Amino acid sequence: MLYKFKSKVDGDLVMLEANGRQVLEAIGKTAGAQGIILPTEMPAAITALETAIAQDNLARQQASAEAKAHTADSVPLQSRAKPFIDMLRRCAQAEAEVVWGV
Repeated sequence: MLYKFKSKVDGDLVMLEANGRQVLEAIGKTAGAQGIILPTEMPAAITALETAIAQDNLARQQASAEAKAHTADSVPLQSRAKPFIDMLRRCAQAEAEVVWGV
């Protein structure tokens, strides 16, 4: 299953279910079959994602320092969330909501 994020001011953003769920949960949204992120919610969502990225980066550094492979997910959250953060910033500036569906 895929999550498809849409807005009137940006191109569609498609994520695999696990990645879309991770991003939605990081911003405090229920990762359901559909939903909406309002422009007023976007600054807090961006901050929440940036915090989650910092925590993920720290966990990866600690795992590396302990010489343990980070096998659960080899692609960092930062790489997965950056396009979504960019979309939120553009939509917040244009005061346009982001909707998603599966």
